[in-house]
Amino acid sequence: MCAHVLVAEDDAMQAELIRRTLLAEGHTATVVHDGPAALDTARRLGPDLVVLDLMLPGLDGFEVCRTLRREGDVPVLMLTARTAEDDVLLGLDLGADDYMTKPYSPRELMARIRTVLRRGGRAVGRREDPVLRAAGLAVDPARHEVRCDGVPVECTPAEFQILLALVGEPERVFTRRQLLQCTSGFDRASTERAIDVHIMNLRKKTEADPRRPARLLTVFGVGYKLSGGPG
Repeated sequence: MCAHVLVAEDDAMQAELIRRTLLAEGHTATVVHDGPAALDTARRLGPDLVVLDLMLPGLDGFEVCRTLRREGDVPVLMLTARTAEDDVLLGLDLGADDYMTKPYSPRELMARIRTVLRRGGRAVGRREDPVLRAAGLAVDPARHEVRCDGVPVECTPAEFQILLALVGEPERVFTRRQLLQCTSGFDRASTERAIDVHIMNLRKKTEADPRRPARLLTVFGVGYKLSGGPG
């Protein structure tokens, strides 16, 4: 059983460290890098917890927290390099459940996450529908299952992690390097070009015509994205 954690952190290295630590603890994670994406993803996926960096582009963590509190009761753990007492108090006044300043250890972060989940009464696996859906694909992190238009799809661990990232943020363009980071721990021998092979194999499993993909699209000179919208 696991919690689904939304990580909103603009520092890619920090975000990846948090994501890997969550996976190692048995949780699932969706990562976004700006404020508007944090709000959109929280509304779509209904996470069990939001790990929210204060200094997000587009919309800062204070405003994201204010909006999340206005719309629901998802627990929020704020992260920031700013240590001013006023910032801490403002974050807590806006409804943040806890507040950590950088730098922090992964062990301390996980301990805080466990505490916030318990305090908020978020029993692990509590959500009725943890499945991520977009473009006719359904990815179930808890059961490690994928369906395409309702039909089960067998995926390797690396393919599953790539789909999990793409379905979690439809229409976002991921570079090969970013997708390679998603497979870390499952596909240690991979290079960025190995992502092309994984995408090719996923197209064979999810596209009506793999040579003319309608879902897993190439963005030339950049990487790949999932197209087709939610649902």
